[in-house]
Amino acid sequence: MNWRNELKTPGIQSRPSKSDSSSSGGASLWTKCLNCGTILYRVEIDRNDFVCLKCNYHFIMPARRRVDLYADPGSFVEFDVDMKSTDPLEFFDEKAYPDRLGASQKKSGENEAAIWGKASLDGQDFALGIFVFEFMGGSMGAVVGEKITRCFEYALENRIPAVVVSSSGGARMQEGILSLMQMAKTCAALQRLRKEGLVYVSVLAHPTTGGVAASFAMLGDVNIAEPEALIGFAGPRVIEQTIRQKLPEGFQRSNFLLKHGMIDNIVERKEQRRYLSRLFRICAHRLNKKAS
Repeated sequence: MNWRNELKTPGIQSRPSKSDSSSSGGASLWTKCLNCGTILYRVEIDRNDFVCLKCNYHFIMPARRRVDLYADPGSFVEFDVDMKSTDPLEFFDEKAYPDRLGASQKKSGENEAAIWGKASLDGQDFALGIFVFEFMGGSMGAVVGEKITRCFEYALENRIPAVVVSSSGGARMQEGILSLMQMAKTCAALQRLRKEGLVYVSVLAHPTTGGVAASFAMLGDVNIAEPEALIGFAGPRVIEQTIRQKLPEGFQRSNFLLKHGMIDNIVERKEQRRYLSRLFRICAHRLNKKAS
């Protein structure tokens, strides 16, 4: 028998599973920039506030790291930690809604798609709400809406500024009308804050879309966004299919919105703490003065 007949070609090798990659210890140390394609060391990205060292692309930032960025060390006190979503509609698509919630809790390490509490920045107390995009795309259900509402109400009660960092795909479809009503609920709470002349700063991170963008996220006294953040109600592809026209390049990106007067400023992540501190000082006279 010819020895060559016994040779076997390697064929197509199967891709190793995530568990195999993590056990090898190598794959999880590196990531690829979604903008420039550079392979980056995760530790360096973490140290640089989740911003690409090559092209300045702003990755989605974990909510807890955002707290560290804005709040004075040890000043953040979280409220409503154990508040969790239920399944009032008994919603089921490819899997049951409670199963999706459980998977998101395991993935993100959070109970819901938003956290909120009180903090201080250079000595100025403020109410802080932050979306957790890793939890079901930061979608807003009844619990998220309640947390954002309480954030505004706490700011009103204590006459301090409110800051909300949005990063969301919009209303959570698994909660139906209960999710949609959070748009009106959060805006009503925000209106009460506004009547008292208190300050609300909205930080629009990538992406801020759907019902979140169509409600409180665009209603700040000052609306700032991160570079190249996607901000809008419906996605570009949906709009193009609806109007049957090609959209301008960069449509719905923060640079486009700034050019057309939809937001007040684009602030890089490394400058946001200083920017917020300056805003608080400028608006300090409004905090101790009740609206007439």
